[in-house]
Amino acid sequence: MRVWVDLTNAPHVPVLAPLVRVLEARGAEVLLTARPYGQTAELAELHGLAVTGIGEHGGRSRLGKGRAALGRVHALRRWAKGRRIDVALAHGSTDQPMVARMLGFPAVTMFDYEGARLQHGVNCRLAARVLVPDAIGLEAVTRHGAAPAKVVRYPGLKEEYALFGFVADPSVRVALGARPDALLAVLRPPPELALYHRTDNPLFEEVLRRLAADPRVDQVVLPRTAEQGAAVRALGLERVIVPERAVDARSLVAEADLVVSAGGTMNREAVVLGTPVWTTFAGELGAVDRALIAEGRLRRLERAGDLVVEPRGPADRPVLRDPGLLVDLALSGLG
Repeated sequence: MRVWVDLTNAPHVPVLAPLVRVLEARGAEVLLTARPYGQTAELAELHGLAVTGIGEHGGRSRLGKGRAALGRVHALRRWAKGRRIDVALAHGSTDQPMVARMLGFPAVTMFDYEGARLQHGVNCRLAARVLVPDAIGLEAVTRHGAAPAKVVRYPGLKEEYALFGFVADPSVRVALGARPDALLAVLRPPPELALYHRTDNPLFEEVLRRLAADPRVDQVVLPRTAEQGAAVRALGLERVIVPERAVDARSLVAEADLVVSAGGTMNREAVVLGTPVWTTFAGELGAVDRALIAEGRLRRLERAGDLVVEPRGPADRPVLRDPGLLVDLALSGLG
């Protein structure tokens, strides 16, 4: 079987890398493409994935995104034509299902945030199968145009599969220059370019300044883009580390005393690893995050002063799940 995996954003890399390894272990040939956006290609390299970069990001505007998406669809079609692909797999790629439909092979799409209506309205209609965590109800998927027979709801969080077999590297923290005896805070800025995150929110900078005022704390900020990294450095805050390249963020999260992020994947990695975590997401919360908040595993931060800064306690053994199950659910009967 020849499987095409498309990576369009950095958080998709740690999610799909274990599935790629399962597929290759089962004898499949995996072809990987990546949209050159943020640190996607760098993170793929960190995970041992050889990718072909195709396309670009369209910026903040809907028009720019539309033009970039159209250009990438045509470029991907040229790349994929004649490669005898059996099935396509991605987490949130809107371009891939279009190309798969044009060239006549099935596509599988995955997502765990149901609020990206424009994206899912395309993917759910074009994909042959739609995988979502079981916290997301069937109706929340079918309202995007997916026929109920397409929808597969898998148990748990995608991060429980992505972290299967993960062993934290404690040297990452020291290599970045964080003090061994400091409280470690890991932060990720809001997804400013995402259509589903349009609310201007000063909370992230307020958190940075709040933590910088505490001499016990070292902060590592993991920007989504070079521009975000430059903006954080320009604040001139003490004990704030902004890596120039993609790093092993999961090892940082495993070592951290607290995580503050407006995104989803890193927050849920912290949940799985037992690290105290706050979300500053200013958009509409999805079903997965609502469930985690109700369970007390994720906290919503609305004021920087509400952040609890203290050494983390012992964590329970994480619940991890074999990524082979996701491969089975995604591809069984396709290709």
